Amino acid sequence: MIDLMPELVGLFFTSFFAATLLPGGSEVILLALVAAHPDASVLALFTATVGNTLGGLTNWWLGRYLLQYQDRRWFPVNQTGLERVQSTFTRFGQWSLLLSWLPIIGDALCLAAGVAKLPLLNSAILILIGKAARYAALVHGTNAFLLS
Repeated sequence: MIDLMPELVGLFFTSFFAATLLPGGSEVILLALVAAHPDASVLALFTATVGNTLGGLTNWWLGRYLLQYQDRRWFPVNQTGLERVQSTFTRFGQWSLLLSWLPIIGDALCLAAGVAKLPLLNSAILILIGKAARYAALVHGTNAFLLS
């Protein structure tokens, strides 16, 4: 497994940045790694899930702690917009974080959870479940394809 360390580190950072507000996709890297090393599927799944979850929690943190700067001219969202985000997130509830794996929408959900001041532990668990389920489905599909 030591020889996979550079690939796993790359997968971790790709997964992390793909979950932040920066563009990127980690699925291709994960699937390539699993196709090249099927015996490392669980390790690759774990690495991608942890990286992507930490990226989602970075968005949560941004939503939670950048609110202190909302009175600044450069702040990108006005008070009405923030209230709309909070009320929408509250209406759909914390369970919507299970969809944090969705492109674009998932980033916004994590950010909204922070703006709505959802507790960190609740957010982390729900984000982890959503992202792990998505990656597990991808890895399972890839392994099933490789075995057929």
